[in-house]
Amino acid sequence: MIESCSKKQMVFAIICLGGLTLLVLIFESYWTSESGHHHSRQSHKNASRGNGCWLTEEFEIVKDCAPCGDFEVASKSEPACIATGFKETILCAISGKVFRACDRVTWIDERNFWTFEALMLLAGIFSYFVVYARQKLLDQEMLQRIQRQLARGV
Repeated sequence: MIESCSKKQMVFAIICLGGLTLLVLIFESYWTSESGHHHSRQSHKNASRGNGCWLTEEFEIVKDCAPCGDFEVASKSEPACIATGFKETILCAISGKVFRACDRVTWIDERNFWTFEALMLLAGIFSYFVVYARQKLLDQEMLQRIQRQLARGV
């Protein structure tokens, strides 16, 4: 089936699939960021200094989830950094500013994903040019073989 498709049809199909993939990624990113924010507010086990004030008091997330510094992880000076290596800053109404452990940093995951996508795009482009050059070489060899046969009179 795929062998009967023309080059234009294949390029069109690849562009459509790429566009569909980007559309799905945009929708997934939007839905995940909406639901992920509420999930981080309901974390019960990520206690640090402040004894889980976010469970009993009104709070506001001052700084989103970010990686802990090397010193904080090595010295274990911040209890929120011990469990996951990531922390978010919370301002509780009564207790004040506290840190809470969080599972992952969204921007690092996105950066890693787009780095992977860029590398795959470069690998695809490189592969295309290798195949194109090889096809040109094979076509040239076939033309030379045909010319030799015609010169011999076969």
